[in-house]
Formats: sequence, structure tokens, C-alpha cells
Amino acid sequence: MLLEVNGYTFEVELENNTSAKALKEYVSKEKRTLSLDDYGNFEKVGDLGITLPRNDETITTKEGDLILYLGNKLCLYYNQNTWDFTKLGHIKDTTHLKEVLGKGSIQVTLLMK
Repeated sequence: MLLEVNGYTFEVELENNTSAKALKEYVSKEKRTLSLDDYGNFEKVGDLGITLPRNDETITTKEGDLILYLGNKLCLYYNQNTWDFTKLGHIKDTTHLKEVLGKGSIQVTLLMK
């Protein structure tokens, strides 16, 4: 899967779980553009527009993780946080990720390659 933001394209390696498979199916139908807002100085979060199956477990995120929160929120992490949620995938190359995400709200597009 690809994630486009502010003119940059990042490749995402999806997890092997029912949540990531459902996300892949959702994005395969058409590319999805989401609005994500800063939260806690460690993530961008926004409504996914669909509820996906949850596979929650306590994990500590790292830069580049795509997380499903509450079944219907997509979180893109640029720093660490520990909580109960579902990992959907990880950006393969996070070089420049923080600067690309910038401050405040952003638009991200998810699409299949």
C-alpha cells in the first residue's frame, strides 16, 4: 500500500491480520483521502470512514507505524506511545517523515500500488 502526503509517497508494509486485510480491501476499491490532526505530539489521527475488525494488543509504537484505534480511527505515528490498539502496518522508509507531516492538520491518501 502507498501513503501520499504533502507531495511525498511512502510505501507501507501491511501487517498479517484481519484488520490490515480489511483495510487493504477498503483501499483497493478506490483511493481514500483522510484528514488527520495532531495529537499528543506523537501522532496524526483521523476518522477512517469505516469500522474495521480489531486485533488490539498492548504495543509501543515507533515512527512510521499505522495504527487502528477504536476500530474506526487511523493513527500515523511519528514518535512512541504505548497503548492497546491494532497495528495495521509500517512505513518502510521513514526518512523525512516528521518534516513531511509538519505541524497541524494534514491530508493523506491511501492507495494500492
